Amino acid sequence: MIKKKKKNRYTEVSALSQHIKMSANKARRVIDQIRGRSYEETLMILELMPYRACYPILKLVYSAAANAKHNMGFNEATLIISKAEVNEGTTVKKLKPRARGRGYPIKRSTCHITIILKDLAVERYLNDIAAERYGYTERYS
Repeated sequence: MIKKKKKNRYTEVSALSQHIKMSANKARRVIDQIRGRSYEETLMILELMPYRACYPILKLVYSAAANAKHNMGFNEATLIISKAEVNEGTTVKKLKPRARGRGYPIKRSTCHITIILKDLAVERYLNDIAAERYGYTERYS
């Protein structure tokens, strides 16, 4: 069982894509390249990488940014990818007909991708308020 960490609802926005017809390892290869980068840099990286996994991840990053802009009013220039993870989904099992009436199994794997964006400007603002109010300089998140 995977424990879900509670996200900071004031500075973070997420997007989830499920049942993508792709191996989780192939999607992880791309996700590892964009984790921790800014939103604009991520778009450039995903558009130039030659992997098939880039397109669904690019759509998901666009969706997360749209969620951030529409739901929370964040600026896209200050967004970074704070968390990106790929989990294995269900495996579709089929039988392919072969010679002499036999059937060979075909396993089609799927994956679930989660991307969480964080707004740095809002986080800095909340840190400043906490420092003024409570007199300490710890991070808000």
